[in-house]
Amino acid sequence: MANFSKSTVPQFSVDVYQNEYLPEGGREVNAIVTVTSTGGGTTGGVPLAGTSLIPAARPGQGPNAAVVIMVDCSGSMDYPATKMRNARDATAAAVDTLRDGVAFAIVGGTHLAKEIYPGNGGLATADSRTRAQAKEALRRISAGGGTAIGTWLRLADRLLATADVPIRHGILLTDGRNEHESAADLRATLDACAGRFTCDARGVGTDWEVKEVTGIASALLGTADIVADPAGLAADFTRMMENAMGKEVADVALRLWTPVGVEIGFIKQVAPTVEDLTGRRVEAGPRAGDYPTGSWGDESRDYHVCVRVPEAGIGQEMLAARVSLILPGTGGGAPEVLSQGLVRAVWTDDMAASTAINPQVAHYTGQAELAQVIQQGLDARKSGDFDGATAKLGRAVQLAASSGNADTAKLLSKVVDVVDAATGTVRLKARVADADEMTLETRSTKTVRVKK
Repeated sequence: MANFSKSTVPQFSVDVYQNEYLPEGGREVNAIVTVTSTGGGTTGGVPLAGTSLIPAARPGQGPNAAVVIMVDCSGSMDYPATKMRNARDATAAAVDTLRDGVAFAIVGGTHLAKEIYPGNGGLATADSRTRAQAKEALRRISAGGGTAIGTWLRLADRLLATADVPIRHGILLTDGRNEHESAADLRATLDACAGRFTCDARGVGTDWEVKEVTGIASALLGTADIVADPAGLAADFTRMMENAMGKEVADVALRLWTPVGVEIGFIKQVAPTVEDLTGRRVEAGPRAGDYPTGSWGDESRDYHVCVRVPEAGIGQEMLAARVSLILPGTGGGAPEVLSQGLVRAVWTDDMAASTAINPQVAHYTGQAELAQVIQQGLDARKSGDFDGATAKLGRAVQLAASSGNADTAKLLSKVVDVVDAATGTVRLKARVADADEMTLETRSTKTVRVKK
């Protein structure tokens, strides 16, 4: 492991967990890469102020973040009326959580996007006065109209672009399906906004489309979740904003360099959630590519790297890949290497060594399969393929139990009756609440960390 840091960002480290030994003729190399940043965000060496999770500004430090909150104001938010009231209260709670000096705005979303605050085509600077003004503006919003989420995101992008800050973040709340624009329009918006800001997305109630909300969060490297009971919005919005306020560095890329002859199998984030990054590669020089990881505070994430190396003889060894954390250079300068780790391949005739499965690789392979079979099982259930749903969700129960993913196991128990978790023997429940099914689908990619 190598480690590099600079004083203005958290300190990053990279640890590689793998079984580097291959049998004769073996080509596939798997490694779990753990990336950890400390000392710059939510719990590191920065004095804490406000809430326990919000770092105080350092002496002489200007604002480093801009946030836009997008609130669904479509007509369905009035049914029941408490939904709109809870959305206002939640947004007000998020505004109260803003750190002094952070640039912010509130957008009301229907089939159009409207600036609720400050309303001047730009962003306000958070202090006691602007927080009070924003909360007063929230009291005047009402529900009416349709839903075109792409217009909300494009307005958020324009507003965030007015701030000269490293951290740009969105929080999006919707209660319905994106019925007033095409799926292609939303996809084009997400492609345009990707890399420009991160966005957490929340669905409130049970009338929204899970794949739309999770797709937004995935494209914009944020989190997705369900808030089935609108009364829980304020607590959820507060947590999201606290997390956003803890970010200290944006646009960190995971750079994968491979020698001649090495092919990339895949690269996935596997903790805290499963996110396939393979298709997001941006070429970064000869045999190197960058994969986006978004913004970082004090946190740790795990990535699964799979490469295929050329065949080699017993006793040969090679560098299979070099994994680096890269911070883009400023003003056209060279990017900075924050940390790096090496993935190796060694060919051996020791069968015990070459057939051993690294515990971290085995664990996260199972967690990725768990996310996949949950999605497949729920899709089969919706399509009426109950045998297929039973088989896939049974496998999910088995994987959740064997990996110790108690949270997912609990969610699965709301959808199936578990006969034997160890063998994955289950029966589909005849009746499943919409909120329970949507919660399982939305949280299917959440993983449990391996004990190292």
